[in-house]
Amino acid sequence: MQQLKKEYREHTALDLAAVCARIALDTKAEDLAVLDMRGRSSFTDYFILMSGRSTRHVQGLAEAIESELNSKRISSQHAEGLQEGLWVLLDFGDVVVHVFYKDQRSFYDLEGLWHDAPRVELEDLGLTEKQEGE
Repeated sequence: MQQLKKEYREHTALDLAAVCARIALDTKAEDLAVLDMRGRSSFTDYFILMSGRSTRHVQGLAEAIESELNSKRISSQHAEGLQEGLWVLLDFGDVVVHVFYKDQRSFYDLEGLWHDAPRVELEDLGLTEKQEGE
């Protein structure tokens, strides 16, 4: 297994969540949400949820996140749904990214299922309104 690049070895799950959120915003994700799953889930610390406007946009969002993290030698342990582009799941261990086509997101309603998980504000991740609106 390849080692993480030196500058990423000491980063926390929250740092990884922030990187995923920044990439999502940079690629025009809609309705971005970060859920703190610590103490609620045994398999991950954070969920990153976002919507795309089309199946191609969903695929592009997932590919952008996976590509940038791969360049940092952070590989997904599991990826599903990229071919269809309706719901893409990228599992990075401590962070699980869900990229939904907007209709699929409301159908599966992960926010409702995990309603007791606190949301992490984008400002707490060091992301500004300017980044969100770009």
